[in-house]
Amino acid sequence: MIHGNNTGDLYFLSKWAQEPKNRLHYYGQDGSLVLAERRIFMVHYPHYAKAMALTGDFDLVCNGHEHRAVIERIRNIKGGETLRIDPGSVAGVSAATTYVLGDLQTLEFAVRPVPGFSKN
Repeated sequence: MIHGNNTGDLYFLSKWAQEPKNRLHYYGQDGSLVLAERRIFMVHYPHYAKAMALTGDFDLVCNGHEHRAVIERIRNIKGGETLRIDPGSVAGVSAATTYVLGDLQTLEFAVRPVPGFSKN
């Protein structure tokens, strides 16, 4: 997990991640990991995500903050493409409730609606 721009996130996510038997890892402001042989970077802000995608150091860069689902390929400085994804807002904040589901092997992803959730 990483935190967003809610100041309470820093405290509560850090506290939650330290609970005994918790299987989550809290990275803080940003994090990178390798999963299914894919280099992944996570950050809340899209401008930061786009900059990291441009480096070509990652296969996939994920961000939030926009509250709308985005799947885009960004041409990077190494001559390839980096996939940038914002899953949207599972809470329905100023947009439809969405998440993104995909395949790390093929790097094919799709925006999906959160079932049973209606925006008020």
